[in-house]
Amino acid sequence: MNASPPVAGAVLIGGASRRMGRPKALIDVDGSSMVERVAAALSAGGCAPVRLVGGGAVPDDVGYLVVDDRWPGEGPLGGVITALMEAGSDVVVAACDLPDLDGATVRSVRDAPGADEAEAVVATTDRLEPALARWNHRALDQLTTIFTNGERALHAALGCLDVVEVSVDPLALRNVNSPGDLGDGAGTR
Repeated sequence: MNASPPVAGAVLIGGASRRMGRPKALIDVDGSSMVERVAAALSAGGCAPVRLVGGGAVPDDVGYLVVDDRWPGEGPLGGVITALMEAGSDVVVAACDLPDLDGATVRSVRDAPGADEAEAVVATTDRLEPALARWNHRALDQLTTIFTNGERALHAALGCLDVVEVSVDPLALRNVNSPGDLGDGAGTR
């Protein structure tokens, strides 16, 4: 029986949080910070190890290795490249502002049919959701070239890769960008 190759996890925590007005990763939702919720979902989805990419004001006791983004302030593509370089394997990358992400959703992206051969596996709802994607380590050179040529957006990078799309529950990918997106401050799951 062939074992599946390891798949690491990474939470992107390096964004400026301009619309939120404070670091999104540290916002409490139902008793834990968003970064802790997302990292726990990656772990529950079978990703190991899980790293936090982007530095910033994350408490020392968060329980996950924090890795500085090699290109701070340069957008999420640099964070994905950093995650791939650190992992040395495929990596499921999730944004820190997905407080309702769960292990089953992560696993559906991690273990999608064709995931080992594709350059990326991306969650979809009514559109591509690159805030949750599995990036194949073999695409690292191509992603680095795309980045070096000036691209910073994940959507644009995905347009250059062989991508498998996985339909997921939109509720699991509720994105929190501003105080109004928090609602009553509680997650929906």
